[in-house]
Amino acid sequence: MKKSYLCLGFCMLLAIVVSCTRGGNMRDGDYRKVHGMIWNTVYNVTYRGPEELEDSVLAVLQRVGGSLNVFDDNSLVSRVNRQVSTPVDANFVKVYEASARVNGLTDGAFDPTLSPLITAWGFGKGHRPTADTARIDSVMRYVGIGRTRMEHGCLVKDDARVQFNFSAIAKGFGCDAVGEMLERNGVRDWLVEIGGEIAARGNGPSGKGWRVSVDKPLLQRDTVAHESECVVAFTDMGMATSGNYRNFHTGKDGKSYGHTISARTGRPVLTDVLSATVLAPTAMEADALATSLMSMQSAEGRSLTSKLNLPVMLILSDSTVWMSDKFRQLILTADDPNAAL
Repeated sequence: MKKSYLCLGFCMLLAIVVSCTRGGNMRDGDYRKVHGMIWNTVYNVTYRGPEELEDSVLAVLQRVGGSLNVFDDNSLVSRVNRQVSTPVDANFVKVYEASARVNGLTDGAFDPTLSPLITAWGFGKGHRPTADTARIDSVMRYVGIGRTRMEHGCLVKDDARVQFNFSAIAKGFGCDAVGEMLERNGVRDWLVEIGGEIAARGNGPSGKGWRVSVDKPLLQRDTVAHESECVVAFTDMGMATSGNYRNFHTGKDGKSYGHTISARTGRPVLTDVLSATVLAPTAMEADALATSLMSMQSAEGRSLTSKLNLPVMLILSDSTVWMSDKFRQLILTADDPNAAL
């Protein structure tokens, strides 16, 4: 699930103070840390508990990848993309159903069937930008999750050319799946991060939820600098950040085209939103909604945020920041004794 073609969370700075132990005896108050690489990105798991669960974490992520990794020709989603009707597993069903819900909530802004468009614009497998107006208009005839349905445990497509790419929701789902495994093993305090998407439950070492620093992109002439926009404290939620500033193509006209493809037009989005951070009941939902907000103008994004009543922060292209009231309530101020990372 390579993150170089869709709006997949862009280096949210994860700064958590933990007392980590790998192996050996553990005290009840110790936090254990597991980390590694998966889907061409980094994962970090922090949890409080005496059991060594590193192998279980990796096993969960491998199962998720076996279902949803479009870059694996043998994965379930790759088989779905090659066939009209395919039996699917529980992981696929969960992500498919969540995608359909978010598609409805966002009036079609989020759609996991953009795979042909992603490839056409040069952000997919092979990275060869070949899009032109005639081709895009043709491809749009077989884009849309509404052209698919679940029947008797199979994913059925109206057109064999409909193809899925769940990369804008799969990392969040992976966070949730690892968290569910930890819960089954009796872990109550944990945080899972995959490539910037986060799921968290219980408390971190401070005893008051988990603290995360959200990156502030600073556009410069030839590069992007970074500093922390804010530190938030939350628990029992998922969190995701999506942005366009890192991954784009420069066309023959000299314009920069971001890597968020509009499901409505089939073309890269030109929007005043530079990044979107969302907190939701699950990381899967946060992941999909952050991507959706990146495909909208900020006015539409604020309207959606008001309807969903979720914590959301938008950083705009003029460097201004908009926050929902619920997001503002999560921010730790400089004089808060729990704000220090």
